[in-house]
Amino acid sequence: MRDESHLLPNGRVLRYTFRERLMHWLAGLSYVYLLITGLAFWSPWLYGLSAITGGPTISRVLHPWAGLIFTLAVVWMDRIWSAQMRSTPRDREWWHAVKHYIRNEDDQVPPEDRFNPGQKLLFWGFFWCGIVLFLTGLILWVPNWIPWSLRFLRLIAVIVHPIAALLTIALFIIHVYMGTAVERGAFGSIVRGDVSRKWAARYHRAWYDQTAARDPAAKE
Repeated sequence: MRDESHLLPNGRVLRYTFRERLMHWLAGLSYVYLLITGLAFWSPWLYGLSAITGGPTISRVLHPWAGLIFTLAVVWMDRIWSAQMRSTPRDREWWHAVKHYIRNEDDQVPPEDRFNPGQKLLFWGFFWCGIVLFLTGLILWVPNWIPWSLRFLRLIAVIVHPIAALLTIALFIIHVYMGTAVERGAFGSIVRGDVSRKWAARYHRAWYDQTAARDPAAKE
């Protein structure tokens, strides 16, 4: 799918359409519910977390359904964003200069597309972990559907499901940190949909230049 971004009045740039924000928050909110309930089921020390999500019984019932919502949202995101998440030669240059990105030395970082390589890595990490969580979670949800001859799948699911979940927790922490502390203004963009041109030019220069080129009269 092509990038639908364009310049807006008052020095703003549309970064995310309503549809993109909707699917992001659908994935995000369902994931937070899965995170809380999953941690409650994983360890007795964290069992009290289930009180936040309706109690242990309700959490047990709703956890797999929230998993379905999360999976559908992840697949939706893949359909919308996968073309923009592919690696490019510019990405390899970015990785070579990642130390400058970490130090906020923006003038030494190659111009970034709509999504930088770190964001692309997070996207694919969530996508593939999400698929693994869905498949293993389905086995744990309806174990009676698994033939006795394939009972080893249950053991695999018991082991792999929490491992994939822990990986997504790490990605989630990084995602929240990057979106709130590193690229200040990124969180607001997924709420309102737009960013300032100054922000766009600083953090995603290649994307901003491409967006501005489609609307020459509105260039700075």
